[in-house]
Amino acid sequence: MDKKNILEQINDMEKQLAALCEQVGGLKGELSTLLEENQRLTMENDYLHERIQEERAVNGKETGKKKGERELPIPGEGYDNLARLYEEGFHICSMQFGSTRRGEDCLFCLEFLNKAK
Repeated sequence: MDKKNILEQINDMEKQLAALCEQVGGLKGELSTLLEENQRLTMENDYLHERIQEERAVNGKETGKKKGERELPIPGEGYDNLARLYEEGFHICSMQFGSTRRGEDCLFCLEFLNKAK
C-alpha cells in the first residue's frame, strides 16, 4: 500500500467515526428524554394508585358496603369526577384525555365542563 492510500483510508475512517459519534449523541439525547418521561409517568402512576387506594378506603368506610357488593352510581357523579380530574391537572377533553395539563387551561376541557352543566 502506498502512503496516499493509507492517508485516504484514515480520513474516511475519521469521517465515519465522526458520523457515528453524532448518531450516538442523538440517541443519548433521545434516551435521556425517554428516561425523564418514564420517571414522570412512574411518579404519576404511583400517585394515581395512592389516590385509588384512598378513594376505596373512604368509599368502603362511608357506605358500609360488603366486599363484592356494587354501589349504585350517584347522578352527576361522573361530572364531578371529571371536574375533579381537571382541577388535579389532567385533561378531560377527547383530544388529550388523561394527559397532564402542566398548569395551563385547556379550552376544549373547559368547553366540555360548560356543556355538562
